[in-house]
Amino acid sequence: MDVEPDWLVWAREIQAIAQTGLTFSENPYDRERYEALRALSARIFAARTSALAERIETLFEGETGYATPKIDVRAAVFDESDRLLMVREAADHHRWTLPGGWADVNLTTAENAIKEVVEESGYRVGVTKLAALWDRTRQRHPNGVFSCAKVFFLCDLLGGEATTSLETSEVGWFTQDCVPSDLSVGRVTSGQISRMFEHRRNPELATDFE
Repeated sequence: MDVEPDWLVWAREIQAIAQTGLTFSENPYDRERYEALRALSARIFAARTSALAERIETLFEGETGYATPKIDVRAAVFDESDRLLMVREAADHHRWTLPGGWADVNLTTAENAIKEVVEESGYRVGVTKLAALWDRTRQRHPNGVFSCAKVFFLCDLLGGEATTSLETSEVGWFTQDCVPSDLSVGRVTSGQISRMFEHRRNPELATDFE
């Protein structure tokens, strides 16, 4: 398990304090202080990454309400030959990932997984198991601005045909020894994919969590 650098943990916490404070405070002086904290957090991120502070602060300004982790849903879809469905993510230099994305409101996490598969690959699936509920920070992903819970479902193929979308440029099926190496690691890691194959081979495995 990798440990995030202190600066990232602190900057993310400062942003969360600022966001929550701006949500509940009506005092103009306190709001000014929270806005200053939000700007400070953006500058910390910018100093440690290639992003511009102004762009990060604009991103933060769009976050309202009590600060909580985001939910990212991923679908591990297997066919009858135990091949795994993967898609090329257009937004990440067309690297490979599992279908998925941020969870939408008014849908359960399982419903979100089904929706994402249809939208990104053209296939219809049924969810069979909650395979993993992971904290993004514990999963060897690149450093991220926001805290995130990653939800992985095992799914069976029900029908449909390969269809790309605005988000995906290619759809493919892979055995474990042929999984592409050019992964969109901000979305899925090789270790997570290996674990999905283990869950496929051993349905009695308990849900992973960390």
